[in-house]
Amino acid sequence: MKDEAELVLPAKADLGEGPCWDSQKGVLYWVNILGKTVNVYDPEANENREIDVDQLVGTVVPRKSGGITVAMEKGFYFLDLDTEQLTEIVDPESQLPENRFNDGKCDPYGRFWAGTLSLSEEQGKGSLYCLYQDFSVEKKVGNLTISNGLAWSPDHKFMYLIDTPTKKVTRFDYDGETGAIENPVAVIEFKEGHGYPDGMTIDDEGMLWIAHWAGAQVSRWNPETGEQLSSISVPALNVTSCTFGGADLKTLYITTARKNMTKEELEKYPLTGGLFKIETDVKGSPAYSFGG
Repeated sequence: MKDEAELVLPAKADLGEGPCWDSQKGVLYWVNILGKTVNVYDPEANENREIDVDQLVGTVVPRKSGGITVAMEKGFYFLDLDTEQLTEIVDPESQLPENRFNDGKCDPYGRFWAGTLSLSEEQGKGSLYCLYQDFSVEKKVGNLTISNGLAWSPDHKFMYLIDTPTKKVTRFDYDGETGAIENPVAVIEFKEGHGYPDGMTIDDEGMLWIAHWAGAQVSRWNPETGEQLSSISVPALNVTSCTFGGADLKTLYITTARKNMTKEELEKYPLTGGLFKIETDVKGSPAYSFGG
């Protein structure tokens, strides 16, 4: 495996995020949060389609019955990829107009989990929500600042969550049948000088792959021991998230962001904001679809 990711799309996104591989269609969904776009990248054609959603959009997941589901500034929506029409599902934070949805993904049972943050990133103002298949929504975790990466262990016993400013990954006991989570414990902590943990994914060996905001890398960790196993250099300063894709789920796609970068940083990392990939020697966990 190479140790540096390669650029596949020079998107120059202000805040590229939320990569999600659709195995059925062979495309990668990703968002530009500040650009208010949902993107569909086709690696075979090397083409990227931008869909303007006119809201800050945090994350995107496939929907089992067709189309995609997104978590945005004003709640959960369905997005029809043919008509580009949005249909509102529910906004669990309608009373908090200064908040928006950030990262999220579906669990193995088809529930859509997504977290929020305040636009000013005020401490403790964010929460993690779960959208059930019947379109009911439940607040699962409160007092978060920047709710970010999520992952479920291959045996479906654990859920992992990142609250970026804490520099920690928290593991919860997870009940797949009910969606209940309990017993949070910090299992990974970033050291000073390595940036901040942002988005993440998991491979079929149960190892976590974590994007480093302000750290120019993606690192692989063993959540059982808290040990970092390896690192992939990314020629972009703010690395936001990653997901496995490709026919064999061995291609790691990586999103990045130009937000808050200085002129000097942009000169050093001119490709920041692009979409990157690297071929790995492990298979990733598939992206699950929303069952509602």
